Amino acid sequence: MDDVSTLIARIDSLLESPSDADDADVRAHMELTLTDGYAAALALEAEHWRLQRRIAAIAAELADGRKSARTEELASLARRLAAAEEELASLRETLSPLRDRIALPAHAPCGPS
Repeated sequence: MDDVSTLIARIDSLLESPSDADDADVRAHMELTLTDGYAAALALEAEHWRLQRRIAAIAAELADGRKSARTEELASLARRLAAAEEELASLRETLSPLRDRIALPAHAPCGPS
């Protein structure tokens, strides 16, 4: 799976192209990219939940009085959680216009019927 920033750049590039050039190949590429985006979002959500569970476990240890060097790990987890949330929000914000563009009807060929 692509790095999130690379994926967002791919989506931005697709969105910058004129919509009247959306032939079947371009639309297929957009759909594949959208699928990659949803997969990346799911991976970020899974990471988010893993980090939250780990933070909760460490918080429980601290509450029980076990204060072994967990504060550094807790701070690191909190930073990773914030980064994952930021990446996820950015990705979702970028995926929405791509999804909307794909939902537009394909352009019919011009000319007499």
